[in-house]
Amino acid sequence: MSNTRVLPLLEPEASKAGAPEAVVPCCPPVTERQFTADEAETAARMFKALGDPVRLRLFTAVASHEGGEACVCDISDVGVSQPTVSHHLKKLKDAGLLTSERRGTWVYYRVEPSVLAAMGKLLTIAPVR
Repeated sequence: MSNTRVLPLLEPEASKAGAPEAVVPCCPPVTERQFTADEAETAARMFKALGDPVRLRLFTAVASHEGGEACVCDISDVGVSQPTVSHHLKKLKDAGLLTSERRGTWVYYRVEPSVLAAMGKLLTIAPVR
């Protein structure tokens, strides 16, 4: 039995016809106010998943790959064995930072644009009031 949980990064608002969906981050910008215990736990899981250099390299390899998705065969050259790559990709998936789809014998990974937007909003400086 696994004790991992997918991060609830976004709670999408209803979008207007033709308008892009609004992005609501998991937590307010860090400069806006102190996090609640739940917000801190959610943000910590996300940052913990990205806190390993290999995971960060894999995450950026997927995020920057042409077409917004990458086959594991295209991103596995990060200086560790293939089983270790699979382990790190699973950790990123468990944290809700990546999604995957099996196509034949290969697995393709994708970072949802809303995840990147939510992460960016979390680290944005709140406007001066």
